[in-house]
Amino acid sequence: QLQLVESGGGLVQPGGSLRLSCAASGDTLDYNAIAWFRQAPGKEREGVLCISSSGDTTKYAVSVKDRFNIFRDIAKNIVYLQMSGLKFEDTAVYFCAGKFRSCSSVPGSYTYWGQGTQVTVSS
Repeated sequence: QLQLVESGGGLVQPGGSLRLSCAASGDTLDYNAIAWFRQAPGKEREGVLCISSSGDTTKYAVSVKDRFNIFRDIAKNIVYLQMSGLKFEDTAVYFCAGKFRSCSSVPGSYTYWGQGTQVTVSS
């Protein structure tokens, strides 16, 4: 069973950068797709980026364009979300989620979830 723990959130000024980490245990990334979702107050959970078990990446949030990137370290069993050019509207709780092999933009298709990490963009 996959366990996921996010870290790296915090307060950042507009235009700044953050790198979020999703540390996986109990299973390997070779068999699991890991996605980053985010949820702002009063809004639905939104898919941001996903990396499949084979390493293919999919971007779901058009708003992040080329500002966000997802990558992983197989040896460390960690998936990262690199965020740059942060905007006020990126403020949200960011979650990583896992499912078998392939990516999906649907939160309900993910079996495993982390506890979330808060990202606040404020001047």
